[in-house]
Amino acid sequence: MTALAMIHRAKRDLGLDDDTYRAVLVRVTGKRSSRDMTDRERQAVLDEFRRQGFKPASKVREKAGKALSGPYAKKAQALWIALWNLGAVVDKRDSALLAFVCRQTGIERTEWILDAKHGRAIIEALKSWCAREGVDWEVGTMAPDHAKRHGFQIALAQWEKLRPQEIRTMAGFWADVGFILRRAVITEKPTDAEWITVMNEFGKRIRAGKAGA
Repeated sequence: MTALAMIHRAKRDLGLDDDTYRAVLVRVTGKRSSRDMTDRERQAVLDEFRRQGFKPASKVREKAGKALSGPYAKKAQALWIALWNLGAVVDKRDSALLAFVCRQTGIERTEWILDAKHGRAIIEALKSWCAREGVDWEVGTMAPDHAKRHGFQIALAQWEKLRPQEIRTMAGFWADVGFILRRAVITEKPTDAEWITVMNEFGKRIRAGKAGA
């Protein structure tokens, strides 16, 4: 459900007549029509209606199998899962990602993020968090193609977390990657799908290490 639809549902559920409803809109945003509002203004109106007792249905609806959508959802989900596999977040569910998105932008659903400024803010915040966990996003112009893949960059950061006492050796890294994929990776580097397999396996080991610490 869009923010606009939720506002109209709140009006109905709270039993507001038109004059009272528009008075709330003007008080919160200075605008008489929710159709003229920005996403942030609509969220402010919804916050006010919640304060007055409006209780919307579940936002995430994971039990119904509803996937996140919107132009920035897929990339945000991939980075959130990367942070889970890096051991930085403890909850990989969409609901946890949505809570993060709301804290960053005040917007509760990824499909409502249509403003490029908000989209960039979410993606950059997640990438910066990954960087603090050791992911090196900087790639030189002469770097090989595999070094430009996010899967490689994240997996390498994971591997370094798993072997903090060892001096970085790319030979050791590639040996572990090859063992997970059960094939040689010296000449034929992993595909994006294979990097997901590697990241998931390294993630299991990182979480197991945290649990046993």
